[in-house]
Amino acid sequence: MVERATGISRSTISRGIREVESGAHETLSPDRTRRPGGGRKRTAEKDATLVADLEALVEPTTSGDPDSLLRWTAKSVRHLSSELQAMGHDVSHRLVADLLHTCGYSLQANRKTREGPQHPDRDAQFRYISAQVRRFQNRHQPAISVDTKKKELVGDFKNPGRAWRPEGSPAPVRVHDFLIPGRGKAIPYGVYDLSRNEGWVSVGIDHDTASFAVKAISRWWKVMGRPAHTHATSLLITADAGGSNGPRVRLWKWALQQFANRTGLSITVCHFPPGTSKWNKIEHRLFSHIAMNWRGEPLVSLVAIVSLIGSTKTDSGLRVRSEIDRGTYPMGVMVTDQQMARIKLVPHAFHGDWNYTVHPNHQKLI
Repeated sequence: MVERATGISRSTISRGIREVESGAHETLSPDRTRRPGGGRKRTAEKDATLVADLEALVEPTTSGDPDSLLRWTAKSVRHLSSELQAMGHDVSHRLVADLLHTCGYSLQANRKTREGPQHPDRDAQFRYISAQVRRFQNRHQPAISVDTKKKELVGDFKNPGRAWRPEGSPAPVRVHDFLIPGRGKAIPYGVYDLSRNEGWVSVGIDHDTASFAVKAISRWWKVMGRPAHTHATSLLITADAGGSNGPRVRLWKWALQQFANRTGLSITVCHFPPGTSKWNKIEHRLFSHIAMNWRGEPLVSLVAIVSLIGSTKTDSGLRVRSEIDRGTYPMGVMVTDQQMARIKLVPHAFHGDWNYTVHPNHQKLI
């Protein structure tokens, strides 16, 4: 009857009855069904070198032979099991996954923490920029942060993030991110007013050059800056140390001189040290909010991009304006030594390569 009810063999039932009658079962703890050491041995116990060989494969610095292909492939459990089998171990990818968890490994993404070598005057430059911003603000003079946002493909391409839509009807986008002829890329160049929590973004369609950057600053000044700072005689620009507004770009300084001549402003520029662009205020006070506002929305046209940028708002009162810049800005424009000599540029006493002021020069510039 017990055999029919449980499916256990008659011999096993008889052996169990004998154990009960002999009292052998009383030596087991209540949480065990067999004596310690009973059952099939674990593979890691039978194979003395299995765990050590596995850890040697996944260890990032000592993963075996440098000529091994596994060093240069994704270390998935299937790749690891194949490599262990080639070494003579009888393992499956599931067993490899269990062993990795037992050894304290888990699936992890990369984390951006290394900034590379720091310039010895990095912190001093940060303090200098902060002092310059406070000085301009105390004198009621405008101070802005500028930078180029990541270039965006124009068209029905996938845009990271998610947006609310009717269930089961995600926005259809292209499978491959190939440039669409006739649409090209959008180049957003931003200007953020550090005092007024206002932003301006010129969306270019040609090249990210110094001429394009200064033209964006000029448009901000004409549309938003001058009406808000009616008594301004100077302007502070904080910028990265690379790209179209880098301190070594001659065209950047030449274009600033022309801007200063047109407006009559003395333009002070303070560059962040190399490798510290993430500290530029425009990154987390303007660009991050734009990215959150258009998340999950395909940037199907320049008009859509400008509209999404212009509709960006925050609870702290951020206001953004944007326009398309259809101008042409050719690459490779050379500024001669004679032209550089006509720029009225005064380096600051502290790091004149990063901090300088361009004064208006009413001589005709050619």
